[in-house]
Amino acid sequence: MAVTSFSEASAGKGRGRRIILWRHGQTSWNVERRFQGSTDVELTETGLAQARRAARLLASLKPNAMIASDLRRAAATATELATLTGLAVTHDEALRETYAGAWQGLTHEEIIAQYGEEYAAWKRGEPVRRGGGELETEVADRAAPVVLGHAEKLPEDGTLVVVSHGGTIRTTIGRLLGLDPHHWESLGGLSNCCWSVLGEGARGWRLLEHNAGTLPEPVLGDDD
Repeated sequence: MAVTSFSEASAGKGRGRRIILWRHGQTSWNVERRFQGSTDVELTETGLAQARRAARLLASLKPNAMIASDLRRAAATATELATLTGLAVTHDEALRETYAGAWQGLTHEEIIAQYGEEYAAWKRGEPVRRGGGELETEVADRAAPVVLGHAEKLPEDGTLVVVSHGGTIRTTIGRLLGLDPHHWESLGGLSNCCWSVLGEGARGWRLLEHNAGTLPEPVLGDDD
């Protein structure tokens, strides 16, 4: 029996609303493993190419609306999809990456060397103001309501694209799924220009795809 693709299924009725949370393309700080946080770092040429490739895929899903962080790496990523779809992009600073104070600009190795205990506590799932910055729950407090507000404006079977940052996307997904903050880290990270898909179900939002880089396929009969 043929398997119906997500894009084909999306053309039908009754699938419910979808939220695609799309991480920005590569930056030089990503390559150097520097903690970016709210620092406004531009895409590399590779990052732009990633955004163009991903935009071609996501455009085929015919999204109804798009919102994005106002930081340049996310805004430039969103522009590639806007160019293909004609969608206007609503930029919102609430979708920025976590502000991490003194950690910002440091490499992974430098953070461990200078803030080893703080880093270990964060990895254990403890509420930590990394570098004196935001708690993960505070990031979710500002980002998740914006995403939900735009999702509520979608038509019954509409799709919202959210262009943001790895940490902000993870905390937003955790909040929308109703997960305890201690377990948000278990969602894992997103690669540059990959995305996750949330679908509206009878009991709230469900995680349909995570860290996807190709068009997702529907899960058939997952409860039997």
